[in-house]
Amino acid sequence: MRYVEVGGEKVSAIGLGAWQFGSREWGYGSHYAEHDAVDIVHRALDLGMNLIDTAEIYGFGRSERIVGRAIADRRAEVFLASKVLPIFPVRTVVARRAAGSARRLGVAQMDLYQLHWPNPVVPLTEQMAAMQGLQRSGEIRHIGVSNYSLERWQAAEGALGGPVLSNQVRFNLVDRRPLKALTEWAAANDRVVIAYSPLAQGLLSARYDSGHRPTAMRAKSAAFLPENLDRARLLLDALREVAARHDATASQVALAWLIGHPNVVAIPGASTVAQLQRNAEAADLDLTAEDEHRLLDAAEAYRPLHGMAAVPSLVKIRASRTGRRP
Repeated sequence: MRYVEVGGEKVSAIGLGAWQFGSREWGYGSHYAEHDAVDIVHRALDLGMNLIDTAEIYGFGRSERIVGRAIADRRAEVFLASKVLPIFPVRTVVARRAAGSARRLGVAQMDLYQLHWPNPVVPLTEQMAAMQGLQRSGEIRHIGVSNYSLERWQAAEGALGGPVLSNQVRFNLVDRRPLKALTEWAAANDRVVIAYSPLAQGLLSARYDSGHRPTAMRAKSAAFLPENLDRARLLLDALREVAARHDATASQVALAWLIGHPNVVAIPGASTVAQLQRNAEAADLDLTAEDEHRLLDAAEAYRPLHGMAAVPSLVKIRASRTGRRP
Protein backbone atom coordinates (compact mmCIF):
# COMPACT_ATOMS: atom_id res chain seq x y z
CA MET A 1 0.00 0.00 0.00
CA ARG A 2 1.18 3.51 -0.82
CA TYR A 3 0.84 6.22 1.83
CA VAL A 4 0.68 10.00 1.92
CA GLU A 5 2.50 11.62 4.83
CA VAL A 6 0.70 14.79 5.82
CA GLY A 7 0.36 16.75 9.04
CA GLY A 8 2.45 14.19 10.89
CA GLU A 9 0.12 11.37 9.76
CA LYS A 10 0.60 8.46 7.39
CA VAL A 11 -2.61 8.00 5.42
CA SER A 12 -3.22 5.26 2.87
CA ALA A 13 -3.47 6.54 -0.70
CA ILE A 14 -6.50 4.30 -1.19
CA GLY A 15 -8.98 4.43 1.66
CA LEU A 16 -12.48 3.12 2.16
CA GLY A 17 -15.57 5.27 1.76
CA ALA A 18 -18.45 4.02 3.90
CA TRP A 19 -21.39 5.96 2.44
CA GLN A 20 -23.04 2.73 1.31
CA PHE A 21 -22.84 1.13 4.76
CA GLY A 22 -26.39 1.11 6.09
CA SER A 23 -27.65 3.50 3.40
CA ARG A 24 -30.82 2.07 1.86
CA GLU A 25 -30.52 4.13 -1.33
CA TRP A 26 -27.67 1.92 -2.55
CA GLY A 27 -29.93 -1.15 -2.41
CA TYR A 28 -27.34 -3.49 -0.89
CA GLY A 29 -29.67 -4.87 1.78
CA SER A 30 -29.40 -5.86 5.42
CA HIS A 31 -27.00 -8.79 4.95
CA TYR A 32 -24.48 -6.45 3.38
CA ALA A 33 -24.87 -3.95 6.23
CA GLU A 34 -24.59 -6.53 9.00
CA HIS A 35 -21.99 -8.89 7.57
CA ASP A 36 -20.34 -7.94 4.27
CA ALA A 37 -19.51 -4.39 5.36
CA VAL A 38 -17.67 -5.64 8.43
CA ASP A 39 -15.71 -8.14 6.33
CA ILE A 40 -14.82 -5.34 3.92
CA VAL A 41 -13.46 -3.15 6.73
CA HIS A 42 -11.43 -6.02 8.18
CA ARG A 43 -9.90 -6.84 4.79
CA ALA A 44 -9.11 -3.17 4.20
CA LEU A 45 -7.13 -3.06 7.43
CA ASP A 46 -5.40 -6.34 6.57
CA LEU A 47 -4.21 -4.71 3.34
CA GLY A 48 -2.94 -1.58 5.08
CA MET A 49 -5.82 0.69 4.05
CA ASN A 50 -6.02 2.74 7.22
CA LEU A 51 -8.24 5.62 6.04
CA ILE A 52 -11.91 4.87 6.69
CA ASP A 53 -14.33 7.71 6.00
CA THR A 54 -17.93 7.94 7.14
CA ALA A 55 -20.40 10.65 8.19
CA GLU A 56 -23.32 11.12 10.52
CA ILE A 57 -25.70 11.56 7.57
CA TYR A 58 -24.78 8.23 5.95
CA GLY A 59 -27.71 6.00 6.72
CA PHE A 60 -28.63 8.49 9.47
CA GLY A 61 -25.91 7.13 11.73
CA ARG A 62 -26.05 3.50 10.62
CA SER A 63 -22.78 3.77 8.67
CA GLU A 64 -20.97 5.02 11.77
CA ARG A 65 -22.40 2.17 13.85
CA ILE A 66 -21.28 -0.42 11.29
CA VAL A 67 -17.79 1.08 11.09
CA GLY A 68 -17.65 1.19 14.88
CA ARG A 69 -18.47 -2.50 15.19
CA ALA A 70 -15.93 -3.39 12.53
CA ILE A 71 -13.01 -1.50 14.10
CA ALA A 72 -13.82 -2.28 17.73
CA ASP A 73 -10.82 -4.57 18.18
CA ARG A 74 -8.56 -2.80 15.68
CA ARG A 75 -8.85 0.88 16.55
CA ALA A 76 -5.09 1.47 16.53
CA GLU A 77 -4.90 0.48 12.85
CA VAL A 78 -7.40 3.08 11.64
CA PHE A 79 -7.16 6.72 10.60
CA LEU A 80 -10.84 7.33 11.33
CA ALA A 81 -12.69 10.16 9.64
CA SER A 82 -16.26 11.32 10.02
CA LYS A 83 -18.23 14.42 9.09
CA VAL A 84 -20.75 16.71 10.72
CA LEU A 85 -23.70 17.96 8.70
CA PRO A 86 -23.34 21.73 9.25
CA ILE A 87 -26.99 22.77 9.25
CA PHE A 88 -26.37 25.11 12.20
CA PRO A 89 -22.66 24.66 13.00
CA VAL A 90 -22.35 26.66 16.20
CA ARG A 91 -20.33 25.39 19.15
CA THR A 92 -23.04 23.66 21.15
CA VAL A 93 -24.53 21.96 18.11
CA VAL A 94 -21.19 20.76 16.71
CA ALA A 95 -20.13 19.49 20.14
CA ARG A 96 -23.36 17.51 20.50
CA ARG A 97 -23.14 16.05 17.01
CA ALA A 98 -19.48 15.09 17.47
CA ALA A 99 -20.35 13.31 20.70
CA GLY A 100 -23.07 11.40 18.85
CA SER A 101 -20.67 10.33 16.11
CA ALA A 102 -18.05 9.23 18.63
CA ARG A 103 -20.67 7.23 20.52
CA ARG A 104 -21.87 5.45 17.38
CA LEU A 105 -18.28 4.76 16.35
CA GLY A 106 -17.42 3.51 19.82
CA VAL A 107 -14.33 5.71 20.13
CA ALA A 108 -13.10 8.38 22.50
CA GLN A 109 -11.41 10.34 19.73
CA MET A 110 -11.83 10.73 15.97
CA ASP A 111 -8.68 11.22 13.90
CA LEU A 112 -10.32 13.59 11.43
CA TYR A 113 -13.60 15.48 11.82
CA GLN A 114 -14.87 17.36 8.80
CA LEU A 115 -17.50 19.99 8.05
CA HIS A 116 -19.48 18.13 5.42
CA TRP A 117 -20.62 21.15 3.36
CA PRO A 118 -20.05 24.91 3.41
CA ASN A 119 -22.55 26.89 5.45
CA PRO A 120 -22.76 30.44 4.10
CA VAL A 121 -24.93 31.72 6.96
CA VAL A 122 -22.90 30.93 10.07
CA PRO A 123 -19.56 32.82 10.05
CA LEU A 124 -16.47 30.69 9.48
CA THR A 125 -15.01 32.07 12.69
CA GLU A 126 -17.87 30.47 14.64
CA GLN A 127 -17.63 27.18 12.73
CA MET A 128 -13.90 26.94 13.22
CA ALA A 129 -14.19 27.88 16.89
CA ALA A 130 -16.57 24.96 17.30
CA MET A 131 -14.10 22.57 15.65
CA GLN A 132 -11.17 24.01 17.58
CA GLY A 133 -13.00 23.40 20.85
CA LEU A 134 -13.28 19.70 19.98
CA GLN A 135 -9.60 19.58 19.07
CA ARG A 136 -8.49 21.25 22.28
CA SER A 137 -10.60 18.90 24.39
CA GLY A 138 -9.04 15.89 22.64
CA GLU A 139 -12.26 14.66 21.05
CA ILE A 140 -10.76 15.03 17.57
CA ARG A 141 -7.16 15.12 16.37
CA HIS A 142 -7.43 16.93 13.05
CA ILE A 143 -9.92 19.31 11.45
CA GLY A 144 -11.08 18.96 7.87
CA VAL A 145 -13.64 20.38 5.46
CA SER A 146 -15.55 18.95 2.53
CA ASN A 147 -16.80 20.45 -0.73
CA TYR A 148 -14.84 23.67 -0.15
CA SER A 149 -13.27 25.84 -2.84
CA LEU A 150 -9.61 26.74 -2.37
CA GLU A 151 -10.57 30.26 -1.27
CA ARG A 152 -12.97 28.95 1.35
CA TRP A 153 -10.46 26.34 2.53
CA GLN A 154 -7.87 29.07 3.01
CA ALA A 155 -10.46 31.26 4.74
CA ALA A 156 -11.25 28.38 7.11
CA GLU A 157 -7.57 28.15 8.01
CA GLY A 158 -7.47 31.89 8.60
CA ALA A 159 -10.51 31.67 10.87
CA LEU A 160 -9.03 28.71 12.75
CA GLY A 161 -5.56 30.15 13.04
CA GLY A 162 -4.12 26.73 12.30
CA PRO A 163 -4.11 23.90 9.79
CA VAL A 164 -7.30 22.53 8.25
CA LEU A 165 -5.69 19.25 7.27
CA SER A 166 -7.98 18.09 4.50
CA ASN A 167 -10.59 19.00 1.94
CA GLN A 168 -12.81 16.16 0.75
CA VAL A 169 -14.16 16.88 -2.74
CA ARG A 170 -15.67 15.13 -5.72
CA PHE A 171 -12.66 14.34 -7.88
CA ASN A 172 -12.23 11.90 -10.74
CA LEU A 173 -11.29 11.78 -14.41
CA VAL A 174 -14.68 13.20 -15.36
CA ASP A 175 -14.79 15.89 -12.67
CA ARG A 176 -11.28 17.35 -12.64
CA ARG A 177 -12.08 20.71 -11.02
CA PRO A 178 -9.78 20.09 -8.02
CA LEU A 179 -6.77 19.81 -10.33
CA LYS A 180 -4.27 22.63 -10.13
CA ALA A 181 -5.69 24.97 -7.49
CA LEU A 182 -6.64 22.50 -4.75
CA THR A 183 -4.07 19.81 -5.40
CA GLU A 184 -1.14 22.16 -5.90
CA TRP A 185 -1.95 24.16 -2.77
CA ALA A 186 -2.32 20.97 -0.73
CA ALA A 187 1.02 19.64 -1.90
CA ALA A 188 2.77 22.93 -1.19
CA ASN A 189 1.27 23.32 2.28
CA ASP A 190 1.31 19.85 3.85
CA ARG A 191 -2.43 19.36 3.33
CA VAL A 192 -4.36 16.56 1.64
CA VAL A 193 -7.18 16.37 -0.88
CA ILE A 194 -9.52 13.43 -0.24
CA ALA A 195 -11.23 12.38 -3.47
CA TYR A 196 -14.75 11.06 -3.09
CA SER A 197 -16.66 9.46 -5.97
CA PRO A 198 -13.26 8.62 -7.51
CA LEU A 199 -14.91 6.27 -10.02
CA ALA A 200 -17.78 8.67 -10.82
CA GLN A 201 -20.24 6.30 -9.11
CA GLY A 202 -19.00 3.43 -11.27
CA LEU A 203 -18.96 5.13 -14.68
CA LEU A 204 -15.15 4.82 -14.80
CA SER A 205 -15.32 1.09 -14.11
CA ALA A 206 -16.17 0.83 -17.85
CA ARG A 207 -18.78 -1.80 -16.98
CA TYR A 208 -21.72 0.08 -18.44
CA ASP A 209 -22.89 1.21 -21.87
CA SER A 210 -26.17 2.40 -23.36
CA GLY A 211 -27.36 -1.19 -23.68
CA HIS A 212 -26.34 -2.13 -20.13
CA ARG A 213 -27.20 0.52 -17.57
CA PRO A 214 -26.92 0.28 -13.78
CA THR A 215 -29.86 -0.18 -11.44
CA ALA A 216 -30.86 1.29 -8.06
CA MET A 217 -29.35 4.66 -7.12
CA ARG A 218 -27.04 4.97 -10.12
CA ALA A 219 -29.93 4.62 -12.56
CA LYS A 220 -31.21 8.03 -11.42
CA SER A 221 -27.96 9.78 -12.31
CA ALA A 222 -27.64 11.75 -15.53
CA ALA A 223 -24.19 10.20 -15.97
CA PHE A 224 -25.85 6.91 -16.87
CA LEU A 225 -28.31 8.22 -19.43
CA PRO A 226 -27.96 6.19 -22.66
CA GLU A 227 -26.86 9.36 -24.48
CA ASN A 228 -24.15 10.05 -21.92
CA LEU A 229 -22.91 6.48 -21.94
CA ASP A 230 -22.59 6.76 -25.72
CA ARG A 231 -20.72 10.04 -25.30
CA ALA A 232 -18.40 8.41 -22.77
CA ARG A 233 -17.36 5.64 -25.16
CA LEU A 234 -14.00 7.18 -26.07
CA LEU A 235 -13.08 7.71 -22.42
CA LEU A 236 -14.14 4.20 -21.43
CA ASP A 237 -12.19 2.76 -24.38
CA ALA A 238 -9.11 4.70 -23.23
CA LEU A 239 -9.47 3.27 -19.72
CA ARG A 240 -9.75 -0.24 -21.13
CA GLU A 241 -6.70 0.26 -23.36
CA VAL A 242 -4.50 1.53 -20.54
CA ALA A 243 -5.80 -1.21 -18.27
CA ALA A 244 -4.90 -3.88 -20.82
CA ARG A 245 -1.32 -2.55 -21.03
CA HIS A 246 -0.93 -2.93 -17.27
CA ASP A 247 -2.94 -6.14 -16.79
CA ALA A 248 -5.28 -4.10 -14.61
CA THR A 249 -8.93 -3.07 -14.56
CA ALA A 250 -10.39 0.22 -15.74
CA SER A 251 -11.29 1.07 -12.14
CA GLN A 252 -7.72 0.51 -11.02
CA VAL A 253 -6.45 2.78 -13.78
CA ALA A 254 -8.91 5.54 -12.81
CA LEU A 255 -7.83 5.29 -9.16
CA ALA A 256 -4.13 5.21 -10.06
CA TRP A 257 -4.58 8.37 -12.14
CA LEU A 258 -6.01 10.16 -9.10
CA ILE A 259 -3.46 9.15 -6.50
CA GLY A 260 -0.66 9.83 -8.93
CA HIS A 261 -1.12 13.49 -7.99
CA PRO A 262 0.82 14.61 -4.90
CA ASN A 263 -1.13 14.77 -1.64
CA VAL A 264 -4.25 13.18 -3.10
CA VAL A 265 -5.94 10.12 -1.58
CA ALA A 266 -9.08 8.38 -2.83
CA ILE A 267 -11.93 6.77 -0.90
CA PRO A 268 -13.85 4.41 -3.20
CA GLY A 269 -16.63 2.34 -1.73
CA ALA A 270 -16.77 -1.42 -2.09
CA SER A 271 -19.69 -3.80 -2.47
CA THR A 272 -17.58 -6.93 -1.91
CA VAL A 273 -14.29 -7.95 -0.36
CA ALA A 274 -13.01 -8.80 -3.85
CA GLN A 275 -13.78 -5.28 -5.08
CA LEU A 276 -12.08 -3.83 -2.02
CA GLN A 277 -8.97 -5.84 -2.77
CA ARG A 278 -8.90 -4.68 -6.39
CA ASN A 279 -9.18 -1.08 -5.20
CA ALA A 280 -6.23 -1.58 -2.87
CA GLU A 281 -4.11 -3.00 -5.70
CA ALA A 282 -4.50 0.29 -7.60
CA ALA A 283 -2.02 1.83 -5.15
CA ASP A 284 0.72 -0.30 -6.73
CA LEU A 285 -0.09 0.70 -10.30
CA ASP A 286 2.27 3.24 -11.88
CA LEU A 287 0.94 4.91 -15.01
CA THR A 288 3.29 6.25 -17.65
CA ALA A 289 3.22 9.78 -18.98
CA GLU A 290 1.78 8.35 -22.20
CA ASP A 291 -1.01 6.68 -20.23
CA GLU A 292 -1.85 9.93 -18.47
CA HIS A 293 -1.96 11.90 -21.72
CA ARG A 294 -4.20 9.27 -23.30
CA LEU A 295 -6.62 9.41 -20.37
CA LEU A 296 -6.69 13.20 -20.14
CA ASP A 297 -7.25 13.66 -23.87
CA ALA A 298 -10.18 11.24 -23.78
CA ALA A 299 -11.59 12.81 -20.61
CA GLU A 300 -11.44 16.31 -22.05
CA ALA A 301 -13.30 15.12 -25.16
CA TYR A 302 -16.19 13.80 -23.05
CA ARG A 303 -19.10 16.23 -23.14
CA PRO A 304 -22.05 14.79 -21.21
CA LEU A 305 -25.56 16.15 -21.01
CA HIS A 306 -26.08 17.68 -17.59
CA GLY A 307 -28.30 20.13 -15.76
CA MET A 308 -31.45 21.17 -17.60
CA ALA A 309 -30.23 19.54 -20.82
CA ALA A 310 -30.46 16.12 -19.13
CA VAL A 311 -33.95 16.60 -17.68
CA PRO A 312 -36.02 15.45 -20.71
CA SER A 313 -34.12 12.17 -20.92
CA LEU A 314 -34.37 11.57 -17.17
CA VAL A 315 -38.13 12.22 -17.27
CA LYS A 316 -38.52 9.87 -20.22
CA ILE A 317 -36.69 7.05 -18.43
CA ARG A 318 -38.69 7.55 -15.23
CA ALA A 319 -41.94 7.58 -17.20
CA SER A 320 -41.00 4.33 -18.97
CA ARG A 321 -40.56 2.65 -15.59
CA THR A 322 -43.86 3.83 -14.19
CA GLY A 323 -45.83 3.30 -17.39
CA ARG A 324 -46.81 6.96 -17.54
CA ARG A 325 -46.40 9.36 -20.41
CA PRO A 326 -43.66 11.97 -19.92
